[in-house]
Amino acid sequence: MGFIQLRILDVIDILLVAFLLYQLYKLVRGTAAISIFIGVALVYLLWKTVQALHMELLSEILGQFIGVGVLALIIVFQPEIRKFLLLLGTTNFGRKWHFMYRLRMFKGTSRYATSLRTILAACQNMSHSRTGALIVLERENSLNFVTETGLQLFADLSQPLIESIFFKHNPLHDGAMVIQGAKIVAVGCILPISQNQNIAPGYGLRHRAAVGISERSDALCLVVSEETGKISYVREAEVFQKRTLEDLTDLILEDWR
Repeated sequence: MGFIQLRILDVIDILLVAFLLYQLYKLVRGTAAISIFIGVALVYLLWKTVQALHMELLSEILGQFIGVGVLALIIVFQPEIRKFLLLLGTTNFGRKWHFMYRLRMFKGTSRYATSLRTILAACQNMSHSRTGALIVLERENSLNFVTETGLQLFADLSQPLIESIFFKHNPLHDGAMVIQGAKIVAVGCILPISQNQNIAPGYGLRHRAAVGISERSDALCLVVSEETGKISYVREAEVFQKRTLEDLTDLILEDWR
């Protein structure tokens, strides 16, 4: 009995497959799609088992089911597939793994540092007054499908303007504000609501909307809770609670470049 020959390429192959499976799991975790994903995996394992046991009839039936099921899976997993392709297509995916991008000494070099200070100053004031707000920061992916649902503004970014738009008697205060660099491009926008079941029960529709847009694009979001006044930062479907304003600034500057 000889030893199994394991090449370096085989190890790389296994690691890449494991990485892809992990990324797929992250995409569907907490959604209704996770049950479908597990069911498909079980059917595929059953198909391979009956093939190995030479059970021809059952193998043929399961093979036809797998073949036809590919099209159905594309339809069912359309949001997850779109998010995965966006992740691969954006230049931020490469920068995310780059060593220099994570060094603290480069955090202050963001071209959006001035805009961010203005936005966070407004968020801090709205936090003190318990004014609800939802702000979306555009990055690589176009948010035209979002801005078209609201009022096109294209106004210069300013703290008083942000606070006045989210003032509770303003008819546009319930929608989202989309910011591109130093411009407020649209207000009163409607965002897709996330169906992720892992979102904490204490989070309301603003947080679910922020998670929803971060699931469908590489956008970043800031949420000010009307009930608690807390500031939350949302990226890649994850919600981060504010610790200090300095920590929040550093965290966002890592991503908004």
